[in-house]
Amino acid sequence: MFEKLELTKEKYYQLEKKLATPELLANMDVWQKVNREYVDIKPLVEAYEEYRKNENLIEENKEMLKMADEQEMKDLLNEEIVEAKENLVNLEEKITFLLVPKDPNDYKNVYVEIRSGAGGDEAGLFAGELYRMYQMYSNKQGYKIEVVSLSEQGIGGIKEVIFMVKGEGAYSKLKYESGVHRVQRVPQTETSGRIHTSTATVAVLPEAEKVDVEINEATELRIDYFRSSGAGGQHVNTTDSAVRITHIPSGIVVSMQDEKSQHKNRDKAMKILYQKLYEHKLEEQQKELSEDRKSQVGTGDRSEKIRTYNFPQGRVTDHRINKTIYQLDAFLDGNIEEMIDALILEDQTKKLALSQQ
Repeated sequence: MFEKLELTKEKYYQLEKKLATPELLANMDVWQKVNREYVDIKPLVEAYEEYRKNENLIEENKEMLKMADEQEMKDLLNEEIVEAKENLVNLEEKITFLLVPKDPNDYKNVYVEIRSGAGGDEAGLFAGELYRMYQMYSNKQGYKIEVVSLSEQGIGGIKEVIFMVKGEGAYSKLKYESGVHRVQRVPQTETSGRIHTSTATVAVLPEAEKVDVEINEATELRIDYFRSSGAGGQHVNTTDSAVRITHIPSGIVVSMQDEKSQHKNRDKAMKILYQKLYEHKLEEQQKELSEDRKSQVGTGDRSEKIRTYNFPQGRVTDHRINKTIYQLDAFLDGNIEEMIDALILEDQTKKLALSQQ
């Protein structure tokens, strides 16, 4: 392990020098790639250097103990040795976790898709609450949200919303939100006071780059333009602003009519198409990796759940790690960091166990 750490340390300082070279500064795309690698290994190198610093302190104090005459000085040196040894134990644990291979997508922006599942209007209302929860969480993290498409439903609920969360490391945090979320509560429209169960599905995917998915637009796409339908003003009935893009090899179809501009609708539709194809690619990769995550979205059925939001008991429970938080209102206000941290720790622990087999 320490041989690997020495090599990582050497690489870290090489990257640091490289980042300051005029050649790299002149090419920001390459600079960002090198800087990302530099930032990724920085915590590991800092922890390793702190480990070596404590090792050296122990050796120095042991030498000083041999020459110390006063008991007060001996006690002080021994205290520092005990403290340094405790630091070594903690740092070794930290280094071990930092050595776990990282998901190469962790630094990316993410697309989040929320759909109402089982439960009619109540499911739509719950989907809207989840959307608000992720908005508030993103604001607390300093992330920016860009709505791609929004389809409202019933009495203020959401049928489907797709939005991008922009921010360094957004995927590393939000990727654990993928799956079926279940809510248990008494709907406002329920006169008998019965608790209803509804669901919403959440899918989180890293932003696809053109290097991730290749599309030959000339031969693989069919693009149709048509008039928008529904609310939206005069342009709805007078211009062919809506866009439908069909990816011929896969049969995937994406339609977009949220914008007045045909050009903007096409751009948005292309982004979603890249995401759909990237999702398909990731699912194929996951099938090949038995220990990797399964498909992110289930059918929306009540039984396929990752998390339950129980209003009568004021709790939220994540069934993957059997963790319950009894602050449901605060959780829905975007204070989900405790749950995310617990999921990250569980994921790292499993990966660590696999790497040591």
